Amino acid sequence: MTEKPEISFMRSLCLGEIIEDIVFPFPKMKDEEKATLAQLRDSFATWLKGRDADFRKWDVAGELPPEFIQEMREFGLFSLVIPEAYGGLGFSSTAYSRTLQELVQYDPSVTITAGAHSSIGMRGLLLYGTEAQKQRFFPKLATGEIIAAFCLTEPGAGSDAAAIKTHAEKQGDDWILNGEKIWITNGGIADFFTVFARTDGKQGHVTAFIVTRDMPGVTTSPHEDKMGIRASSTTSVRFDNVKVGKDNILGEVGKGFKVAMRILNSGRTGLGGGCVGMMKKAIGLATKQAKERRQFGRPIADYGLIKQKIGHMVVECYASESVVNMVAGIIDRGSEDYAVEAAISKVFSSEALWRTSDEALQIAGGVGYMREYPYERMMRDSRINRIFEGTNEILRLFIALTAMNDVGHQLKEMAKVLGNVLVDPIKGFGVLSDYAKRRVGYATGYGRTEMTKPHADLKAFTNVFEECTRNLAAAVDRILRKHGKEIVEKQFATRRLADIMIDLFALACVISRVSGAIEEKGQEAAAKEVEILEVFCGQVARRVRGNFGKIDDNDDELIKSLADHACAEERFVWDNL
Repeated sequence: MTEKPEISFMRSLCLGEIIEDIVFPFPKMKDEEKATLAQLRDSFATWLKGRDADFRKWDVAGELPPEFIQEMREFGLFSLVIPEAYGGLGFSSTAYSRTLQELVQYDPSVTITAGAHSSIGMRGLLLYGTEAQKQRFFPKLATGEIIAAFCLTEPGAGSDAAAIKTHAEKQGDDWILNGEKIWITNGGIADFFTVFARTDGKQGHVTAFIVTRDMPGVTTSPHEDKMGIRASSTTSVRFDNVKVGKDNILGEVGKGFKVAMRILNSGRTGLGGGCVGMMKKAIGLATKQAKERRQFGRPIADYGLIKQKIGHMVVECYASESVVNMVAGIIDRGSEDYAVEAAISKVFSSEALWRTSDEALQIAGGVGYMREYPYERMMRDSRINRIFEGTNEILRLFIALTAMNDVGHQLKEMAKVLGNVLVDPIKGFGVLSDYAKRRVGYATGYGRTEMTKPHADLKAFTNVFEECTRNLAAAVDRILRKHGKEIVEKQFATRRLADIMIDLFALACVISRVSGAIEEKGQEAAAKEVEILEVFCGQVARRVRGNFGKIDDNDDELIKSLADHACAEERFVWDNL
């Protein structure tokens, strides 16, 4: 009997099926990793606490000094995910994400430098490297003797990775590499580059290569002058007739696009952990400021509108941490299908961080706008998260179109079966597709659209999730039937679908986490977490129902018409003068 291929929680959800075993129980960190992280947190404090003036100075200068990068090497920040057999710490995705969460609370530029090395720079070697490649490079990568960078983005090919022009032509057993990559994190300090190039002409397939700085023809530009994470190194990297041996190919020739996407998916828990850590720092700063800042004779923490801001910050941080930890747990369990969930974690946490940093600055008032305080830098450093490792707009399309691709295949299957039903109704009905049966199920409220694993006290919240799941499956089906192959161009519709999916995955993660908290600590100790769930569930329900309502009744065409008019005029035309 052929085993069914694994399918992710969200892809199943869009087909009208809740696979609870993927998200229950809520993942926990191993005890030995908890102990290691506790020591690491104390070590961070000893090493980095009280160095805010240095971080501010380096932000202004736009560069981490070489002596501090040496400190990072000595601390072991470049060894986090490298297996112990090669001199690394061998952290799981959960422990790695939590490490960056702690580190970012001191300085995002430092965190990006370490994270770009481990999350994406040498991640391809971890996932696809041969034993010979690992033996050759991992020991030096672990010590930071060589630092890694990920080279995918090009001029005119940002999120469109399929449009890259860097190319490599085969010459005997070697490849001759030519092209330029831009906005490369760690570009100025890296000696190990994971480079993606076309290997079948400019319009051919993509292959991943390991390129080292000592290869003739590798050059980097001066550091870019950035808005945020200014002290991290960002440069262009150019390759002029660089000879790369066949032993430096990562994965298979022509399969580099798959390599790139898996690297990005696998490394997103690091980015998510960084977002959660910055949110925690923002909440700490905002609550202290709200208690100390007095207006009209009272601390502003006493006022309802400030309480509202802080309360929402707490809810979004809890939800973001739940999502990021869930995805890390799914990866650590050995799942192969988590791309949609990883994309959701990036979109959700980066946007929650942006709102949180904005509100923290607002609570600080005029002080927040001054460079001597941490708020304005926090906002500048936060902004990049919605752009790099795939813009949130592109990831929303990926999230929605992946779901609709699954449903599209099922609809084709159902069309074939319906043909059999028409020829022989009795025999045909007996082979009715799983999708058709599920469709009947979520239309009538029966089938695997129930949550049975959460604690009984959370029934009101699981009811909301179940209702939204049935509506989600019906909406995916309706959108696809309405637009067919043209759905790729219907980005307003896919945006709504993606937002629904993002909200529902986050809600599932929060329900799982709160359920686990009740079972572990008891109802009284978990009371505040239940309050978080109640607030978040209400927010999700309102947003999801609003998005469902706009599937057929919306102003999409009017908005596009106004945008086309503005682009044609290249200005705002209704000037009163």
